[in-house]
Amino acid sequence: MSDVNYGRLAELVVVLHFCFVLFVLFGGALALRWPKMVWVHLPAAAWGALISFAGWVCPLTPLEKWLRRQGGAAGYEGGFIEHYILPVLYPRGLTHEVQIALGVIVILLNVLIYRHVYRQFRRRNPVPG
Repeated sequence: MSDVNYGRLAELVVVLHFCFVLFVLFGGALALRWPKMVWVHLPAAAWGALISFAGWVCPLTPLEKWLRRQGGAAGYEGGFIEHYILPVLYPRGLTHEVQIALGVIVILLNVLIYRHVYRQFRRRNPVPG
């Protein structure tokens, strides 16, 4: 397995992880076009909020770090959000309070999105009366 490019695999995990974070935040909007997407998105959003509230690390983060080490690169401290996203949003680092705030943002953003999705669904499928 010496021909495996671990650095590229680690980069792929970062891209997938970032896409998943975007899906957690905004994936509910896909339900406007594809209503069955709700069944994929809601568990993902719940997972994203749970990770934030519990202070857990997403399993993709240790995978990325492992791939980097296998490729001879140094790993980094903290999690994906702390390493890639928080430096842009919060330069001082990740605290549990910030994680709670991120979880609340996930929930509030998705409540707003799904409120809109529900209204669109009701317009398309009025209750006979």
